[in-house]
Amino acid sequence: MGRYTARRCVLAVAQCLVVLVAVFALGALLPGDTAGVLLAEQGTPEQVAALRERLGLDRPAWERFGDWFGGLLTGDLGRSLMTGVPVAGEVGRRLTDSLVLALPAFVLVIAAAPLLGIVTGMREGTRLDRTLNAAAVVLHAVPEFVLGLLMIASLSLATGLLPATAVGLNGTALLAQPAVLVMPVIALAARQVCDLARQIRAGVAQQRDGPLAEHLRLLGMRERTVVVRHIVPNALGPAAQQFARCVEGLLGGAVLVEALFGVQGLGTGFVEAAQNRDVPLVQGYALLFAGTAVVVHLAGDLASHRLAPRREATA
Repeated sequence: MGRYTARRCVLAVAQCLVVLVAVFALGALLPGDTAGVLLAEQGTPEQVAALRERLGLDRPAWERFGDWFGGLLTGDLGRSLMTGVPVAGEVGRRLTDSLVLALPAFVLVIAAAPLLGIVTGMREGTRLDRTLNAAAVVLHAVPEFVLGLLMIASLSLATGLLPATAVGLNGTALLAQPAVLVMPVIALAARQVCDLARQIRAGVAQQRDGPLAEHLRLLGMRERTVVVRHIVPNALGPAAQQFARCVEGLLGGAVLVEALFGVQGLGTGFVEAAQNRDVPLVQGYALLFAGTAVVVHLAGDLASHRLAPRREATA
């Protein structure tokens, strides 16, 4: 386990370095720049050129990358070209609002998906299994944005049960009005619950009738012990990697869900920064998203290896 962990950590560091280069390159390749956005059609070419020089946008890409990378080593992500505020502070402010939305969705995924997957896997082929599996397939086919619109139409506009938007609320104000979070949390978590539950269901169904479970039953071990100590851990090993992909899905879905419900989090901040061609801010958001993806995949691989080490025997 120690050697495998060391190899995966080295690979994660290499992935982070690749991400750093990719994030900077993608930011530099955005069409237009902040100078053009700030001056729009009112600025003359000379004014645009002067502003580009003042913002440092006329410097060679390799030189700007060197400064940016050097700042990263000291924790300095630079400053927004639009507002002048530190990128780290702006991303941190948006992160707080995103966590208010993402953490309940995360809890919903890790609570509901294993429960549904284990229940349906142990009852494969029953009416309950067929019903829940059909519902999961239908729900998974509905994008987050469409599901959010359907909930707004039915639970807010038609019945008035829940508020339709969180515009004007952030941070503690969102926590003070939890009803505002119900629909965006469900919209964000629904597809991820379906993905993870179906993965766990397949693993549980396979392990339930596998040779190990049958052998333990023949030895007289109680069914509950077989399920808790052998079937579920062996089924959750492969699902750990799927769980890492679910976290990525939460990050990607947040862009649409936050825009739909008016939550001023990382998703809306990233879109606004891209529209303004605010490269340092775009790079800050992209670095956070990519770094999170690398970390959760590392955690997923380690958890999978720990729960089912035989899967990595040849790694």
